[in-house]
Amino acid sequence: MGLDDWESANPNAYVKFWINVLRTLESPLVWFRETIVEPNRTPYPYYHQKFARVPTIDQCYDDDSLCKFEADEQFKRDKKVDSAILQILRDRWSKCVLYQGHDREVCDPLKKIYHDAEVAWFSKYGDMGYHQTVETAYMKQKHRMVWERRHGPIGSGVNPDWKPVQPTTSD
Repeated sequence: MGLDDWESANPNAYVKFWINVLRTLESPLVWFRETIVEPNRTPYPYYHQKFARVPTIDQCYDDDSLCKFEADEQFKRDKKVDSAILQILRDRWSKCVLYQGHDREVCDPLKKIYHDAEVAWFSKYGDMGYHQTVETAYMKQKHRMVWERRHGPIGSGVNPDWKPVQPTTSD
């Protein structure tokens, strides 16, 4: 029941007094919101919040704990986004299979897109355990790059040109 409802009910002097007191207290707040806050606000839905990208872990100094924390939070947000994208692709593929029934060849492009995204997600976030940090992901990426330089892309078989480096002995 707002103030306008009380005014239309033909109130007595006591109710009129409190209506005026409340309007006196409320009017500066309404003025501030209508003249300052709302004109300067860019309208966007709450679920489209945009975060500024922060420096990655390889750009942080060793003793900069704040930079490492921000990079870790960015990593967690990126993981949530990538997981949500993977869930959407999985839902699209499963709904296509459910809808098409026996004619599943129609869903093969969606299955390939989902499989490629799943492989990319696993190469970035998989096999790191429950407590993942940006530092473990960075080390995983570094080890993967070293492996691929020596042996070729993961899953491509053995690189026949690779030979282990023999330690040199000096006499």
